[in-house]
Amino acid sequence: MLLQLSELIGKHSLNIKGVYHIGAHHGQEFESYKKWCINNIIFFEAYGPNYLKLKEYIDSQETDGMNIHMENIALGHRDGDKTLYVETENQSMSCSLLKPKVHLELYPKITFDEEISVRQTFLDKFVIEHNVDTSKFNFINIDVQGYELEVFKGAAHTLCDVDYIYTEVNNDELYEDCVQMSDLDELLGDLWGFQRVETKLVGNQKWGDALYVKQE
Repeated sequence: MLLQLSELIGKHSLNIKGVYHIGAHHGQEFESYKKWCINNIIFFEAYGPNYLKLKEYIDSQETDGMNIHMENIALGHRDGDKTLYVETENQSMSCSLLKPKVHLELYPKITFDEEISVRQTFLDKFVIEHNVDTSKFNFINIDVQGYELEVFKGAAHTLCDVDYIYTEVNNDELYEDCVQMSDLDELLGDLWGFQRVETKLVGNQKWGDALYVKQE
């Protein structure tokens, strides 16, 4: 996370009950969640090797009293198999369901040498099938390399119970047809009443992270 969760919680008085962490990688944010008593967590990680490291890490932690679920699956707007473009130079943090584009120019050392098929579902279906009490999950932390729009399209009902979204944002096509920050501003604002309240851009201002808060 380019923006520190502890600073965001303090500055914006975030009252986080539970988190859908989409694109969890190895679970690096778990300690922050635990520190702030965010006890309801669902981790989604599409890339198998990352998921295994995530599971190994979480299984090694003290989690008594916490409700933690881990899924080796991608999220989008529908069911089906998807192609995942895989890199390993950056610890597989840049893997995406979209084909890399400007990313190759910004970070030439990161090459995408493999394409694999992964399973995809959508969040609205997942919460129904797994009997998730959505009132206990009001925060989305999402890092899916430009695929955010597809995930949100598949979470239309779930987003009604979400108060905060921490997401990667793009000001250029780092991946082919990736959603732009201005489009996310419009979509999340018009449909669900979110406003972008924090932004940190890097990579020549072409990408970064942002926090959206639902307005009353």
